[in-house]
Amino acid sequence: MLIFPAIDIYEGRAVRLLRGDFGNMTVYSNDPVRVAEDFRALGAEWIHIVDLEGAKNDSNPNFATALRIKTETGLRCEIGGGIRSLSAIEKYISAGFDRVILGTVATDPGFIKEAVRQFGSGIAVGVDARDGKVATHGWTRDSGEDYLEFCKRLSDLGIGTIIATNISRDGAMMGVDTEFFRMLSENVTADITASGGVSSIDDVRKLRELGLYGAIVGKAYYTGSVDLKEAIEAAI
Repeated sequence: MLIFPAIDIYEGRAVRLLRGDFGNMTVYSNDPVRVAEDFRALGAEWIHIVDLEGAKNDSNPNFATALRIKTETGLRCEIGGGIRSLSAIEKYISAGFDRVILGTVATDPGFIKEAVRQFGSGIAVGVDARDGKVATHGWTRDSGEDYLEFCKRLSDLGIGTIIATNISRDGAMMGVDTEFFRMLSENVTADITASGGVSSIDDVRKLRELGLYGAIVGKAYYTGSVDLKEAIEAAI
């Protein structure tokens, strides 16, 4: 299993939200590139980046900061947040990003088919669930759609990687919801990356035992609850 250390960017800074609430934001660094360099030094191969302003406002205001992370660290990068057009996908892929994460726009099956046709494995979808339903627009809206059925449809449309978040656990340091990820692992053919709730090395081991493709480590790294190097070793 791969470990994806995370950087959420807001106004050029590395931050974390509690359960997707922009009113509960903690700033961890004014220099996201330095944070990413620390990830690399600890053995990370990938980094997971989210442009929080983009997710909220349908734009890509932190593109330059994200690009600096990619070019200055040499890490493989997946990025999401406000990427809702084919031209925006092209912008990131052409700039060298390895994988673009779609969110709200993934509710449009026609768009997903065309994105997969043009960019193949360079496309992933972030599926964010609150109380079993898919949330959109930076977690601010509830689509009313069951998260498991939605993931199945994405897989049928050719999406090879799904980044699944249980919003109730995100940034809450409550541990992972193993049942949530077990259901995805057993019912969806796409690769599943777990997001939200990793707060200990034991959580990493639980997810590895489920046979998941990857796990995102965010707040637990910033608070010192998870040693990134140890997490990478535990995921093997």
